[in-house]
Amino acid sequence: MRKTGFIAIVGRPNVGKSTLLNAMLGEKVAIVSSKPQTTRNRINGILTEGEDQFVFLDTPGIFNPRNTLGDYMVKTANATMQDADAILLVTDLGREPTEVEEKVITYAKRTEIPCILVLNKSDLYNATEVADAILRYSALHDFHAIIPLSAKSGKGIDGVLKECRPFLHESPWFFPEDIATDQPERQMAAEIIREKVLRTTNKEIPHGVAVLIQKFTEDPKTGMVTIHAEIYCEKASHKGIILGKGGESLKRIGTYARQDLEKLLDTKVFLDLWVKVKENWRDSMAGVANFGYRDE
Repeated sequence: MRKTGFIAIVGRPNVGKSTLLNAMLGEKVAIVSSKPQTTRNRINGILTEGEDQFVFLDTPGIFNPRNTLGDYMVKTANATMQDADAILLVTDLGREPTEVEEKVITYAKRTEIPCILVLNKSDLYNATEVADAILRYSALHDFHAIIPLSAKSGKGIDGVLKECRPFLHESPWFFPEDIATDQPERQMAAEIIREKVLRTTNKEIPHGVAVLIQKFTEDPKTGMVTIHAEIYCEKASHKGIILGKGGESLKRIGTYARQDLEKLLDTKVFLDLWVKVKENWRDSMAGVANFGYRDE
């Protein structure tokens, strides 16, 4: 008897939601970085075990938006909870509950949707601190389960799948059993390139970066994939930083991205990157939509 269920992964920015998703799937389908607000779109991660198919919905972090892109990201996270059979609320074990956790808990209470609390980064704290965090959150809501874990190391991941399984229901699968995500390859390529920009640059630059894939072709004889991509930033000074002295920074971005792309596509990749400026694109509905951030 086949079963399936949609599980929304929600929480503040930079608490490890995408790292948790990748760990549960056993492969990388969502980009990660130390920068907050890395995830911008909803990402479907699919795990099929026996007759069970979990569909995890990774979401942008919930925060107080300051521009149109931020509005889109928070709206996406909120809408995803409405599509889910259960919620995974992820937080940093060492941080106090905030308005974000309270909003998710309020939603769970009002809708009576099951909510599992994931206390991430538990490997950084002792047993007393873990117990204190469990008590602190238990006073806020009757969670289906509270799971301390380390998404980075994978310790405790099995417990999440165990607690999510009761929320699967008898249904035909929505996805083939041999895929881990339904993201198009072009979208994954753009996200991989953006991830390398995040990891190579710093300060305010990452939030103003978007990537457009202008060409994505495969040679029918050799199987080699050619990708032409444009990296957009909001200021000319940012462009200079992304390029680096003599183009060295852009070369590193391209090298790191190509390595990941060749793993993803299982073939040789020729990657051509250009950097362009589009001022204040995050403040414009048209600009945000142009880079693929559209309501589904």
